[in-house]
Amino acid sequence: MTTSELDRQLELILRGTVEVIQLDELKAKLTASLKEQRPLKIKAGFDPTAPNLHLGHTVLIQKLRHFQDLGHQVIFLIGDFTGMIGDPSGVSETRKALTKEQVLANAKTYEQQIFKILDPKKTRIEFNSRWMSAMPTEKMVEICSHYSVARMLERDDFSKRYRDQKPISIHEFLYPLVQGYDSVALEADVELGGTDQKFNLLVGRDLQRNYGQKPQVVLTMPLLEGTDGVRKMSKSFGNVIALEDRPADMYGKFMSISDDLMLRYYELLTVSNLDDVKQQHPMEAKKTLAEQLVRQYHGEAGAEEAKADFQQRFQKRDFPDEPDAHIVLKTEDFVNSDDPSMLLVDVLMRTGLVSSKGEARRLISQNAIQADGAKIDDINASLSFKPTQKISMKIGKRKFAVIEMARE
Repeated sequence: MTTSELDRQLELILRGTVEVIQLDELKAKLTASLKEQRPLKIKAGFDPTAPNLHLGHTVLIQKLRHFQDLGHQVIFLIGDFTGMIGDPSGVSETRKALTKEQVLANAKTYEQQIFKILDPKKTRIEFNSRWMSAMPTEKMVEICSHYSVARMLERDDFSKRYRDQKPISIHEFLYPLVQGYDSVALEADVELGGTDQKFNLLVGRDLQRNYGQKPQVVLTMPLLEGTDGVRKMSKSFGNVIALEDRPADMYGKFMSISDDLMLRYYELLTVSNLDDVKQQHPMEAKKTLAEQLVRQYHGEAGAEEAKADFQQRFQKRDFPDEPDAHIVLKTEDFVNSDDPSMLLVDVLMRTGLVSSKGEARRLISQNAIQADGAKIDDINASLSFKPTQKISMKIGKRKFAVIEMARE
């Protein structure tokens, strides 16, 4: 075992994470794993409360893939039992319970979708009904005896509902206990979850101690913002990119996100080098992201089809046959001929379609500038050019320009 291998594993594991409880325990577990050549058991649970997964769910699945690529044992736990209870995390009222038939139908679609990310040969799928459905009542009572009502009310969403005199059903207290006991049943070394799952994950640590096991390391991941860049990705907010979206729809949604959100998606949904991404023009980086993720979920043919469809729809919908301006840039127009790039503000001025740099900045900040169909909202953005490359720009609602670099 080398220090460099430990550092390599930690670098990938910690990428994009919010919190690790406890980091020294994670280092110790990884060190022992490497020394004994024994993979760690990495658990993440998903309640099949809806038939389709979206990219928000894949933040955890991508992290599972990181562990898988490092040689660890990944356990994808489908909460068919907990799904019938309903996760109280982040809600202000009791969730509507799902039927067993609904949960099982949704679980079947999850199995089909996760292998677009995980290696099926290296993935262990479990259902928590395997140990919970057969559990005798006295065993459930014993598990409940390990936690007090006071401890449960320390949980943020429970305490708010209690304070606001909103009802809390007794069965909701069972949810974190069952999730915690899942870690006991699976003897998990590490459990992953969103930041809203922290309480449940910590219950797992407590119950493992109570049952004589070493406590799992808790690793929390951020809740991925949806396409609006503000609220978490959720079907109820209408800001999701679903794994089952048509390739063209998925591609178009990626092209519509902000530059800042694009970098966050790169960090949480890919293993691309972020420094390299930041060196690219945002528009090109966004296209690369869209192609990469559409390819992951729909294959090479789907990615090529989506790319062509996006270009065709953009040209047909927005771009006239005769633009208002057609600008040809020469090598001497660029500050550095080896790096033919120009500030977007200056490009807009060259078109003659804006009256001042102030107007150019205002249009950019108002999301009124598109280059090859991608919106640009950074007033400090630059456009990079290649010989014979044409960039189609929409300026405001009714102005259009084509900018290209002259042949050498």
